[in-house]
Amino acid sequence: MRENETTDEELTTDEELTHTDDSGEVQMVNVGGKPDTARRAVARGEIHLQQSTVDAIRANDLKKGDVLATARIGAVQAVKHTWETIPMCHQIPITNVDTDFDVRDDRVVLSVAVETTGKTGCEMEALEGVTTGLNVVWDMVKAVEKDDDGGYPDTAIRDVRVVEKEKRPT
Repeated sequence: MRENETTDEELTTDEELTHTDDSGEVQMVNVGGKPDTARRAVARGEIHLQQSTVDAIRANDLKKGDVLATARIGAVQAVKHTWETIPMCHQIPITNVDTDFDVRDDRVVLSVAVETTGKTGCEMEALEGVTTGLNVVWDMVKAVEKDDDGGYPDTAIRDVRVVEKEKRPT
């Protein structure tokens, strides 16, 4: 058996899928009966850049403006609008969003922590915040990251993942 193959025993039946109804149609999960709980999720990712670009970010010396301030706004906006872009995601009350940028020699690492009190988690919101925040960084620096052919050989968004998830009774 190859690495990515599954056996028949490992396959999930339609009855076990939470985003489909009895006829196999896609549906949003009903969380109405669940109790409200305090929830927190943290996602992290990074964008690899040329060292000269990172130096320009540190010096706030890019024509488009303050890269990290703009990326922070983009990340927060993405968190608040996750339910509009992820089809089966519930609209949840966001109680807090923290963004943290770690500017290194060859990359910018972004962590987004999201908090809510509700019936479902907020890890998708944290992931959306990270991916959008990193995309904003790319957009802000793309003019200096381009090579002579208009490509981005040194630019890459990597390692986006949920690094923390917690749930506490309210």
